[in-house]
Amino acid sequence: MKRVAFYTLGCKLNFSETSTISRMFEDKGYQKVDFTDKPDIFIINTCSVTENADKKCKKIVKEAKKISPNSFITIIGCYAQLKPKEIAEIKGVDAVLGAAEKFRLFEYLDDFTSKNEPQVYASEIQEAKAYNASYSYGDRTRTFLKVQDGCNYGCAFCTIPLARGKSRSASIAEIVAQAEEIAASEVKEVVLTGVNIGDFGIQNGKRKEKFIDLIRALDGVAGIDRIRISSIEPNLLSNEVIEFVSQSDRFVPHFHVPLQSGSDKILQRMNRRYLSGLYRERVATIKSLMPHCCIGVDVITGFPGETEEDFLETYQFLNELDVSYLHVFTYSERANTQALDMDGVVPMKERQRRSSMLRTLSEKKKRFFYEQHTGNSATVLFEDDVDNGMMHGFTENYIRIKAKYDPILINETKQIQMVRVDENGLMEVEELDEVLVH
Repeated sequence: MKRVAFYTLGCKLNFSETSTISRMFEDKGYQKVDFTDKPDIFIINTCSVTENADKKCKKIVKEAKKISPNSFITIIGCYAQLKPKEIAEIKGVDAVLGAAEKFRLFEYLDDFTSKNEPQVYASEIQEAKAYNASYSYGDRTRTFLKVQDGCNYGCAFCTIPLARGKSRSASIAEIVAQAEEIAASEVKEVVLTGVNIGDFGIQNGKRKEKFIDLIRALDGVAGIDRIRISSIEPNLLSNEVIEFVSQSDRFVPHFHVPLQSGSDKILQRMNRRYLSGLYRERVATIKSLMPHCCIGVDVITGFPGETEEDFLETYQFLNELDVSYLHVFTYSERANTQALDMDGVVPMKERQRRSSMLRTLSEKKKRFFYEQHTGNSATVLFEDDVDNGMMHGFTENYIRIKAKYDPILINETKQIQMVRVDENGLMEVEELDEVLVH
């Protein structure tokens, strides 16, 4: 029995796909093992959002060969689609599969034995038309359920359409069936994931269903305590969706809404499909219906043409906005993107300075959001995450809790009282009793 190990770089979507591919191996009789257990085969699922992700791929290949020198190493994922020939030149790589091929490893690689040269199967991205259903399995607390893939947007900084192809989805009926499979397990929380999930509903190039109809259908799936929406574009986060979440017993009060810039000039240069005024309206609507809602924000610093004035406009916009935390990205040049040919290049040292300022702002925002909830009660889903006698979990609105470890509480939801925010930014709770909510 051959032994196979997996390593995933990047987003929740990659994790859902890696998990699905790992089950394909197990169904064919392979033994899934940890990365360090000297596997015969490594499957490395890559990301290419930043230059660092590319460098990480090379480092992981090197480490894999140290652990198991005679192993067969296959690279899949976004980096594999964008730069297959470059990856094939990495010492130790045996096979590279692109977006249209990664779910068909057994067709292309047969017995996973090394050949004289690396095997490269990466067709043009236009060939990535099939929708491959996926969800993560193995973390009994939370599952990432893929509902959409690809993107039809043309943001000037982004390689995702080049790495994953056009927007496409499964049907609502198919996704509900997967959710029912998940509900039959011990999983308590489902996170909906995709490249552009608000664009859900395109099948064979035509829009057939809507995101609002998907979440309505999923809300009716019994056996799942929580459903969390991952990143959703502000122009696709309709008032109808916000209102539905505010009234749902299963969908939690937490949105992650990419902004990228608070400057309308920069948003237009980025080819974003909204301006800052719409973003401000979305936040106001969320907070009017769910004052306790957690709102996360993506923001990019140092995009070409971003002056100090533009950056300060973004900083002030975010400082005044009632949001809970920021994911800050330092702009990095990516091949075959529109931004690569734009003037007004910002020096890397300046990009990093701006990123540092926004990360400091994020910490302040997060702490303020947490402190607003001290003294309140909430329901926590405790995870199998134990450190120095303390366990952790998240409230419905994404406040990370720490409490004294009790094995009976793992993967259980419990009503708690939030007391104070500690020096590490975690919420402490009152002493827990043994009465469980579920």
